[in-house]
Amino acid sequence: MTAETVAVARPRGSVVWRRRRAAAARTWREVWSQPQGKAGIIVLVVMVLGAIFAPIFIGKDALSIIAATARPFQPASGAYPLGTDEYGRSVLSLLLLGARTSLIVGFAAATIAMVIGTIVGVVSGHYGGWVDTILMRFDDWALNIPFLPLVIVLQALLGRGTDKTILVLGITSWPGTSRILRAQVLSVKARPFMERARALGAGNVHQMLKHTLPNIMPLVLANTTITIAGAILSESTLAFLGLGSPALDATSWGTMLDGAFTEGAVNQGAWAYLLAPGIAIVVVVLGFTWCGNALEKVLTPRLSGR
Repeated sequence: MTAETVAVARPRGSVVWRRRRAAAARTWREVWSQPQGKAGIIVLVVMVLGAIFAPIFIGKDALSIIAATARPFQPASGAYPLGTDEYGRSVLSLLLLGARTSLIVGFAAATIAMVIGTIVGVVSGHYGGWVDTILMRFDDWALNIPFLPLVIVLQALLGRGTDKTILVLGITSWPGTSRILRAQVLSVKARPFMERARALGAGNVHQMLKHTLPNIMPLVLANTTITIAGAILSESTLAFLGLGSPALDATSWGTMLDGAFTEGAVNQGAWAYLLAPGIAIVVVVLGFTWCGNALEKVLTPRLSGR
């Protein structure tokens, strides 16, 4: 069998995907070998699994005010390890169910932000010229607007609700991402293999999808972890300011903080009601930050000393 026959029998695409899977597996092992990466992964796995399986162990009536049988602000006990809230509901149950909302908002808003930021960054860096000028001036305008006031105004205009919070955070969190990715695209654009692709007649879309995007994807993933952490913090801030979901059968860590502060949980001695969601926010944000730092070290040779 000649070399040409082997090349035909083994499609080039399968070879490329096999190499990418091997690279992904190698990256995973290196991230896991980092102390921050290992700690971050463990924290996030525990949080995500707890959020997924919480309804199975808690029950669907955990958020119901009518079904609550305990006293308001009841101290910690065997039945209620973290005490109860102002309606007599278990704080531990609220904490576990609130993780679902906070993580969903974080992942969904970060996905929207990364899609917008990646498109803007890739298109701006690849085309250059007047396209780059227009997109980057719009990016500058978005970066110069104070983030929190902008988010509060948009949330107030669109109304309260988890879906609206996701939309607001998604469409306001992309400018920094696009700026970072544009710089990386300019670096990739100047490499020899891009020049060969252009010489062989590859179009702009082909270059961006087949060459540019795969080469900047590690940076996209590293930036996503930081964006998720920022989205969770922003959701908690909006909920604490009273702009979270208005439904009593929906909760997040931010709405728990809002309820504990508004109802005077500290004056009632219910410290766990205030501290538990705050600690949960800090831990999950640290988890994403640790993973992002470890991934950045692995993907950036000069940071890892290679």
